[in-house]
This record gives sequence, C-alpha cells and structure tokens, in this order.
Amino acid sequence: MTASEFDHHTTIPGTTLFDGEQAMKGYQLNKMCYSFNVASARDEYLADPESYYDKFKLNEDQKRACRNKNVLEMIAAGGNIYYLAKFAGMFKLDVQDVGAQQTGITKEAFKEKLRKAGD
Repeated sequence: MTASEFDHHTTIPGTTLFDGEQAMKGYQLNKMCYSFNVASARDEYLADPESYYDKFKLNEDQKRACRNKNVLEMIAAGGNIYYLAKFAGMFKLDVQDVGAQQTGITKEAFKEKLRKAGD
C-alpha cells in the first residue's frame, strides 16, 4: 500500500493518526511517559509535575494535556497510546476512563453504553 491509500483515515472525526509527523511532534512527551517505567521517575513526577515537564522540555499543549490528565489531548499533542498508558496508570485511569474521554461522556454513562451493547 502507498501512503496515499491511508489518507482516508485522516478525516475520521475525533481521530488523530499517529504517523511520523505526530511521532516527531510528541517525542518529548513520549520520552517523558517512557521514563515512568522506573518507580523513582513516577515519584519524581508526582512530587513536582511542572519541573518534570520542564525536564523533558514539553511544549505548552503537552503540559496542558498532562495537567488535564486527558489522554485524547495528549494524543493530539503527539502522544503514543502505548507510552501514555504509563501516565494514565499513575492516575488510576483505566480503559473505561479513556473510553469515556473519547466519547465525551461520563465513565458511568460509558459503562452503561457498554452494558447495553452487550445485550
């Protein structure tokens, strides 16, 4: 397949295609999230998030997304979902929390939506 065959994916509302451009855009954010593989890094972040953002040279969009603990904003700021899972885990955000963010509804409403879909 050629790159042009994937162009239709870029027009899906609410979807950020993680491509080379997004990877470069989110390099610092992803590097920060990767650091959370180490417990002492998680502790350092939780003690002073703002300093940690500066340590990894996050831009303002990335900092805002992290402050909001909003995975979709982080993806739009170049975050890769595999690295962001470490960030989400620190704040006890599970897959249903992220699903609720993606659909713009509460976690409880999202759970109910899943229950109904299973009927």
